[in-house]
Amino acid sequence: MRKIRVAAVGAVTLSLVLTAAACGGSTGGAGSNENPKTLTYWASNQGASIEVDKKVLQPELDKFEKETGIKVKLEVVPWADLLNRILTATTSGQGPDVLNIGNTWSASLQSSGALLPFDAKNFDSVGGKSRFVDSALGSTGVQGQDPAAVPLYSMAYALYYNKKMFKDAGIAKPPTTWDEVAAAGKKLSKDGKWGIGVEGSNLSNNIHQVFVLGKQHNADFFTADGKADFTSDGAVAAVKQYVDLMATQKIVAPGNAEYAQNQSLSDFAKDKTGMVLWQTASATFKSQGMNEDEWGVAPAPVPSGTPGTGAQTNSMVAGINMAVFKNTKNLDGSLKFVKFMTSDKEQILLNKAYGSIPSVKTAQQDPAFNSPSLKVLRDTLATSATALPQVPEESQFETVVGTAVKELFAAAAAGKPVTTESVKAELNKAQQQMPKK
Repeated sequence: MRKIRVAAVGAVTLSLVLTAAACGGSTGGAGSNENPKTLTYWASNQGASIEVDKKVLQPELDKFEKETGIKVKLEVVPWADLLNRILTATTSGQGPDVLNIGNTWSASLQSSGALLPFDAKNFDSVGGKSRFVDSALGSTGVQGQDPAAVPLYSMAYALYYNKKMFKDAGIAKPPTTWDEVAAAGKKLSKDGKWGIGVEGSNLSNNIHQVFVLGKQHNADFFTADGKADFTSDGAVAAVKQYVDLMATQKIVAPGNAEYAQNQSLSDFAKDKTGMVLWQTASATFKSQGMNEDEWGVAPAPVPSGTPGTGAQTNSMVAGINMAVFKNTKNLDGSLKFVKFMTSDKEQILLNKAYGSIPSVKTAQQDPAFNSPSLKVLRDTLATSATALPQVPEESQFETVVGTAVKELFAAAAAGKPVTTESVKAELNKAQQQMPKK
């Protein structure tokens, strides 16, 4: 999901909301099933700025109003505020009718009871479950339960590389394995420039990266029955491998330990960093003044060979879901709006605007999504991406393990050794903050 800019949310806050009575629903000026005048919609920030999102979305909302007579009151919520706003809304009742959620939050928010379950009837009202891509449906809630949301935008991680920097360093092709990333990174890391960028203070991005590395080390961070398992050999190795890009291999600038707001993308666009692992970065590069022929995209690295299943997982299933508050006073209008936003026409238009992939099968076949860069993302989602654990504690996992990785990057930036023992100690500290089962 594109919540790589989200702020930390404490485990205490989350545990409170998960035990609270769900009481969503819209506030002043909202409509009802009998008189559906208005809807409130919280959209997540997908573009280069909130203003960009408003320019993308408002014409579509006006189109929906013209077709249905329902006015949609839009608020684009920054990622740094979104999860806190949603958690507060579930306890206060001052929430919107419809909202975006990061797909990895689906199970956590589902367990609060605040979101409308998309059972067969509700899915039918928005066009049917079979319209959606299977990988996107896999991140809509706990397996075996009715989904808590509908997929809206699909994304995957890929390795973006700066063509000029690669040429200047004598690197003929993008790396496909972590060993090749290290070798290329060392050639690039000179004269004030660096091999690869990270966002060391970005908790969600930290989780995305170490989760994928964990899968490559045969670790899941949770046991089959949902218990936290952060200190397994594979989990420790995954976290150490990621932090070692800075601590041992020295191909990440120490200042990246403080990055949390897309600074690594800015460095890339300014020819300061040769590579970055990111989700659907093309729109951001364009906003930074880069032409499409200045950068390339390749599948994210794996331990060896080419991307595949199992140990060759090279991305989490990223994306944005669309949810409805269960106690909305305008259920009919809310479902009409979800149907509109997931229609083929809107899926093509919106995903083109954001550089993401439609979550609807037929829309995904549009030629607009056959470009070389988007083909890499499509193929990754289809063959080598894995959903983050769909457990109620997933949001807490992001907070506590993401913070552990942040602390380890801070230590590496300060020149302190990052050992297997120090990694395990940080992860053990994180595990102690999780609820006991």
